[in-house]
Amino acid sequence: MVLRIVLGALYAAMAAGQLASVREMPGILAAYGLVHGAAATALAAGLIAGELVCAAWFLGRPRSRASAPVWVFTGVALVWALLAAQAFARGLTVANCGCFGVYLTQRLSWFVLVQDALLLCYAGLLLYGTRRRPAPRAAAGAPGHHAPPTPPAPPDRRPSG
Repeated sequence: MVLRIVLGALYAAMAAGQLASVREMPGILAAYGLVHGAAATALAAGLIAGELVCAAWFLGRPRSRASAPVWVFTGVALVWALLAAQAFARGLTVANCGCFGVYLTQRLSWFVLVQDALLLCYAGLLLYGTRRRPAPRAAAGAPGHHAPPTPPAPPDRRPSG
């Protein structure tokens, strides 16, 4: 539950920073060298929407075991990690990673890759936590439990008399 609250607050801050700098987000994402123009605008909108969904769900229902917001979180974390990893591997200079829009800027470095890897680890923990556990077996005699019939007791064979 604590992890969901922390990650919800982080994604809320990320979405707020990106919304406040929504006009700059396509250019920030274009610096990663994969998308430009309308594709960068669509990617920015998708990331912000995903971050808002996760923030609202994790902060509003931190005890929820629903898997949908966890998959959205995983998708957003994966997109950011892939953007960073491929740009870093290609040696691109990205002055602002864009996680918080134009606020709290940091250049793309190994430290950003570590942050992204941590988010992916958290995604794995969240996914593990959403697995459905089998219901405990009902005890004999409990409602809904169908025990095999008990065989009749043998007849009393004591001599009478």
